[in-house]
Amino acid sequence: MPRSVTTTPPPPRVPHEDRAAKHRARRAAAPGRGSWRDRPMRRLTPWLFLLAPLALLVTFTYVPVGNMIYYSFTDWDGVSPDRDFVGTENYTEVFTRPDMFRVFAVSLYYLAASAVQIAIALYLATVLSFDLRFRNLFKGILFFPYLINGVAIGFVFLYFFQDGGTLDSVLSWFGVRSDHAWLGDPESANTSLAGVSVWRFTGLNFVLFLGAIQSIPGELYEAAQLDGASRWQQFRHIIAPGIRPVLSLSVILAISGSLAVFEIPYIMTGGATGTSTFVIQTVKLAFQFNKTGLASACAVVLLAIILLITWIQRRLVPDERVDLV
Repeated sequence: MPRSVTTTPPPPRVPHEDRAAKHRARRAAAPGRGSWRDRPMRRLTPWLFLLAPLALLVTFTYVPVGNMIYYSFTDWDGVSPDRDFVGTENYTEVFTRPDMFRVFAVSLYYLAASAVQIAIALYLATVLSFDLRFRNLFKGILFFPYLINGVAIGFVFLYFFQDGGTLDSVLSWFGVRSDHAWLGDPESANTSLAGVSVWRFTGLNFVLFLGAIQSIPGELYEAAQLDGASRWQQFRHIIAPGIRPVLSLSVILAISGSLAVFEIPYIMTGGATGTSTFVIQTVKLAFQFNKTGLASACAVVLLAIILLITWIQRRLVPDERVDLV
């Protein structure tokens, strides 16, 4: 009589997700084991990566600013080790001398130049954002002036604007004879220097605007073209709202930059013929007249003015999240 064979059915297969969940539960229940957030060294690792940049930021930014604020309350001449505390005398002198703030009128030239360069950069960024021939070549040409050192630019344009220089030679090709000293009187000198700043910083605004325009989804342009939208309508309803945060940043940089102009006028005129700015005046107080305490007070006042203007602008034009979809 044949023997009956009893077969045991195989155990049911556990899905992969269930096995992974059980494995995590066993690891969590095991003594001395836990997630990486429970381990002090792993929680400390991100701060170790931030240690070097934070140390550099504190050493070369916040410590000098703190020293500058301390010097503004002393009569230090920048050389001797003696620093007598004088309280708020330096700030009183800053706000009671009319010539200290009269130089801010020169900043109006650079503020107007900033508006011009923003308009030019926005126009060129909009044009080159579309599919055009040699657009990469034009991008490099427009950004190249920003890569040149400011001192070199100052010397180049010093020869450009001198009597009988490059500008006069170019004008003579078109039959224009000019014996005008471009850097000889305050109005033409400040206009010329502001024009140099337009040539130099247009490339920076151009790159910022171009990057913001290219970050806008291409489907919006395709939908606008299908609806028959013109280039102007695409700029008005797609590009302008999409680059609003970058445009606000450019305006902030333009205002702060126009108040803190230094390189170009210092190299080209040294602050003569009515081209002195607040920063040039501060540098002369510190290194020409050895009034480091007063110069530090001027620097603190300028920093406070820039921060105040930036705060007011951020309150008037808040940074809104742009959602074009």
